[in-house]
Amino acid sequence: MYDLVSLGKSAKMASTLLRAASEQERNRALSAIAGALRERREEILAANRIDLENARVAGMRNAMLDRLTLDQDRIEKIAGAVEEIIRLRDPIGVVEHGHNHPNGMQILRTRVPLGVVAMIYEARPNVTVDAAALCLKSGNACILRGGKEAFGTNRALAAIMRAAVEHAGLPADCIGLVEDTSRETAERLMKLDGYIDLLVPRGGAGLIKTVVKTATVPVIETGAGNCHIYVDSEADLAMAARIVDNAKTSRPSVCNAVETVLVHQEAAGDFLPMMKAALDAHNVEIRGCPKTRVILKTAVAATEEDYATEFNDYILAVKVVASFEEAVGHIAAYSSGHSEAIVTKNVEKARRFVREVDAAAVYVNASTRFTDGGEFGLGAEIGISTQKLHARGPMGLTELTTVKYVVNGDGQIR
Repeated sequence: MYDLVSLGKSAKMASTLLRAASEQERNRALSAIAGALRERREEILAANRIDLENARVAGMRNAMLDRLTLDQDRIEKIAGAVEEIIRLRDPIGVVEHGHNHPNGMQILRTRVPLGVVAMIYEARPNVTVDAAALCLKSGNACILRGGKEAFGTNRALAAIMRAAVEHAGLPADCIGLVEDTSRETAERLMKLDGYIDLLVPRGGAGLIKTVVKTATVPVIETGAGNCHIYVDSEADLAMAARIVDNAKTSRPSVCNAVETVLVHQEAAGDFLPMMKAALDAHNVEIRGCPKTRVILKTAVAATEEDYATEFNDYILAVKVVASFEEAVGHIAAYSSGHSEAIVTKNVEKARRFVREVDAAAVYVNASTRFTDGGEFGLGAEIGISTQKLHARGPMGLTELTTVKYVVNGDGQIR
């Protein structure tokens, strides 16, 4: 049986040492990671090629293969994201609130690390670096459990980062990798009480549901992205077509890609052919309601399950709606609470949409693809929270900390 307890103990000990490290020491370790990723990129790419070949043999879909794929440009972007994190404001020690008690005590609410952050995620090796870097900057040790499809790549990345951190003077165990990708070991990780302070699942709805149901350690629910775009009767239709095309095809395998487009019946006749013309360049399969199929003869009949599905692929569900209220009601019924958008020229409808739609990110006349820690000014992200407690939306450095009250007195008693 894989020894998770030893991994947890090592991470806990490393987190204690990391808590005492200065911002300069943590930034030096991050700089070492960025440099090592560039210097050893051929080693990373060699491991990734093996993972990709195994995934192709196993029949992995093209959109998911895209998630798994690394190349020189992507490695450079990953290293650049680490350097962006270095430049971000250190959250540790920030005083959020302070006041003086009537008896003279000074009471300060300050930001401190959580301790040990674990992640369970699927075939996206960039998450391995993003998570490790964000945890390091925020003073947390991390335990990473990636998917079996990316195991070779993740092992290479973790080894490179551990060596870089140690060379910079911090414990290598600040970054731990679970080297057993079995379901049984993942479920034991979810119950590693006493060692894990926060568990973040990042992947499809099935993974997240399993973690939320099984875990006994604290969990933040992230990732599942059944995102919608509503094209209003008063929309700029050319703009709407560009937005839908970008939100579906720029990277369909990610959680901020659109999965369902709702179109007001007054705009449907003109808009749907425009939308299809843009999507045809990427061979997007359209699954539509009966009204959609009257306009788009090649559309496949949509099922209720389609409207509830995060496709992560070149598939789009479409529904023609009779009113703004029907669109909002559909979103309320099927949304995962990730990202929702309206395209409209009507300012009042835009305001209503922002007020009435319950999601971590709500857009007016823009693509849902912007829901991302980097785009929101947080640097890389450890995930996108779709819940409402502790963190919501892209989770950056601040969301990886908690608070500690520091009380300074000179002999006061109660």
